[in-house]
Amino acid sequence: MNINYMDLFVSGEGGYNSYRIPAIVTSPDGTVLVFCEGRKYSVSDTGDIDILLRRSSDGGKTWEKPLVIADAGKDVFGNPAPVIDKDGTIHLLLTWNLAEKGERFILWESAPRTVWVMKSSDGGKTWTDPREITEYVKDRDWTWYATGPGHGIQLNGGRLVIPSDHGVKLIPGEDFDPNKHYYSHIIYSDDNGLTWHKGGTVPRGGTNECQVCELSDGSLYLSMRNYDGSFRRAYSISKDRGLTWGDVKIDDSLIDPVCQASILSVKEKGIVLFSNPASLKRENLTLKISFDDCKSWNIYKVIYDGPSAYSDLAFLGDTIFCVYENGASSPYERITLAIIE
Repeated sequence: MNINYMDLFVSGEGGYNSYRIPAIVTSPDGTVLVFCEGRKYSVSDTGDIDILLRRSSDGGKTWEKPLVIADAGKDVFGNPAPVIDKDGTIHLLLTWNLAEKGERFILWESAPRTVWVMKSSDGGKTWTDPREITEYVKDRDWTWYATGPGHGIQLNGGRLVIPSDHGVKLIPGEDFDPNKHYYSHIIYSDDNGLTWHKGGTVPRGGTNECQVCELSDGSLYLSMRNYDGSFRRAYSISKDRGLTWGDVKIDDSLIDPVCQASILSVKEKGIVLFSNPASLKRENLTLKISFDDCKSWNIYKVIYDGPSAYSDLAFLGDTIFCVYENGASSPYERITLAIIE
């Protein structure tokens, strides 16, 4: 594998303190689109946070300047989760919350967290205003909510699927426990993004940020951030296009420091790509490949061996793209694109 690197977002540049939570998709016409959060004043998960986009129309060789596509004023638009329809329409799922009321407040129901969608019909050049869909994709007893982060997928039958997660309501006096109060789920659309619906939730707690891929037999594989103390990825299989999920299992071959990861399938070949910081801490961003629908992972390439965290994968022809957070002393100094050929 030959790898070329380019930094797309660098902390402190462009009017933002830091950039986090990358996502990447490629359109049918060959456009490459990279999304992220632009965090205005700090690296904090809450505050003044916008959604930014960079586009490349030549396979990643050159890039347009960053474009702010979702701005909630002083509040938060975050967790970009794009998916591209076969007709080229790009749907971007995202979440909103108050700047001064982050995850801790939301988990305790003292602040809202809502779900939105916007779309582009011209390859990401222009976008519709964000449209709220919270009532259709969030249960009343869910508190925290996150779309993705990272790309969604379109199934062979046309269904659009966005991996998501949520927190459940705490009983008064109960302490928060991620193994009891975090769950992974999916949301989906069967009408090209016009309406969105809740899909299935995995049958046990202790997982949240997730990514989904379609395997060669049409089943769905959900790879999940896992809080059970094993420092390994959790996964679950759906046989009904995401409406229900099987038992949560642990993949002992995928070490993970309780972090987001990315997964991407080449459905007609049974090949699946996976990227994450393959370590007990956020470092050693690694690409792994499965040739048997995620049953084993026996080929890998270290993309960056230093501090690194969230990543996302896409491909165009025979080229693999991996966009990831990294830095010299912290994972959050820049977002870099690795072009792997």
